[in-house]
Amino acid sequence: MDHQQILKDLKPTNDFFIGIDSDGCVFDSMEPKQKEFFCPNVIRYYGLLPISKIARETWEFVNLYSKSRGVNRFLALIKCFELLNERSDVKSRNFEVPDLSALKEWTEKETKLGNPGLEKYAAEVNNKDIDLTLTWSKKVNEEIGFWVKGLKPFPYVKESLEKFHSKADAIVVSQTPVEALEREWAENDIDTYVRVIAGQEYGTKTEHLALAAKGKYPDDKILMIGDAPGDYNAAFKNKVLFYPIIPGKEVESWKRFHDEAIDKFLSGTYAGDYEKALIDEFDKSLPSVPPWS
Repeated sequence: MDHQQILKDLKPTNDFFIGIDSDGCVFDSMEPKQKEFFCPNVIRYYGLLPISKIARETWEFVNLYSKSRGVNRFLALIKCFELLNERSDVKSRNFEVPDLSALKEWTEKETKLGNPGLEKYAAEVNNKDIDLTLTWSKKVNEEIGFWVKGLKPFPYVKESLEKFHSKADAIVVSQTPVEALEREWAENDIDTYVRVIAGQEYGTKTEHLALAAKGKYPDDKILMIGDAPGDYNAAFKNKVLFYPIIPGKEVESWKRFHDEAIDKFLSGTYAGDYEKALIDEFDKSLPSVPPWS
């Protein structure tokens, strides 16, 4: 299946377009997925038990509590190990952090950073480090698929979807695997509000917006909703609007979106001072410097 062709083939049915991130934005799923499945498996598969406390702190900073929040899992793995290599408390234990240079090489030439792409690459290169990363990633998906059930959207999400549904075309813009996204949106009966559920198999978030909306709608009628800097960057690179779901203030953010931001967007008064104030608040909510530095 050519996932990107699906986005290219989308035709406008409304004057407005909204892209919506999922994990941590629509669903309160970032914390459980990162803390219960991603991080424990990183520690097990990469032999980080001797520095497990340090590894956990580093992983959570990269994926939850910093400006890299929401980054693709493979890029997160690379960033986490780079930070571990720099930490004095890791060096003092004479712990050798695993080498991810083979994975980094793949991420620098591939945009569809998902398991299908990595599986294809693994078959081509026959590299044990790539094989290990693929095994880890598949295990994470398997455990999330088995254990993560019953997640509910934040309050005001469904109400917001209902409010703009007849006036704006919408798609999911995410770096989560499509299988998980489709399951979570369907079990909450909100999948009918979006035309496509685009996950990591469809490419980057920047590509999702570019292929699905750019040039099909005026830039000031395209809005990205997200809880991570990667969501903002996708909007910024496409020169379209951004609405932040601020980490720790998700309910308040969705209420504000429902009560006032939707109307401003649809009336053409969102851009400018209103959007800037929201982005400034969002930027201040996530640090770039680790607390141990």
